[in-house]
Amino acid sequence: MDHPLLQHKLSILRDENTGVKDFREVVSEIATLMCYEATRDLPLEEVEIKTPITTAKFKTIAGKKLAIVPVLRAGLGMVDGILTLIPSAKVGHIGLYRDPDTLEPVEYYCKMPNDIAEREVIILDPMLATGGSASAAIQFIKNYEVKNIKLMNIIAAPEGIQRVHHDHPDVDIYCAALDEKLNDHGYIVPGLGDAGDRIFGTK
Repeated sequence: MDHPLLQHKLSILRDENTGVKDFREVVSEIATLMCYEATRDLPLEEVEIKTPITTAKFKTIAGKKLAIVPVLRAGLGMVDGILTLIPSAKVGHIGLYRDPDTLEPVEYYCKMPNDIAEREVIILDPMLATGGSASAAIQFIKNYEVKNIKLMNIIAAPEGIQRVHHDHPDVDIYCAALDEKLNDHGYIVPGLGDAGDRIFGTK
């Protein structure tokens, strides 16, 4: 996404001098802006509404309801930004960590709304690096028989995009920036460092 507001806020996130409070707030703001684009294709239906002047037909969201699923822990930073626009969305959680040797994801927690199969799902994770965690998260959601899944990342690496497209060609990816590459430690370059550490003030 190349919206000027997104690009401006993304530059704030990249700055190593941005503190925890500002980083956390900007992550939430970016998620709100990205949600606007990611939900552009939600189906609409006409309903009859009585205004103070007259009765007429207007459009409202139709079809399946929405669920958002943050990948713990960094994905939590994006949740409030989405709920600002869609407060009725249900929230599931997937806990994954990346094995430092293999760089592959390991699941430690997974909890979904009871009706997750009937909802459109947006998976939230600020960084799409190797794509291993994202691909695993998508598969976990598919195991619940969810048919419509989107992935929302603030920054992505080409390797992560390629991995998700290869493993899940039916899943659309929304990201604010596509960076250059991964370094030898699996971090995005130029990136913004460890999103979880910067959101929660840990190292």
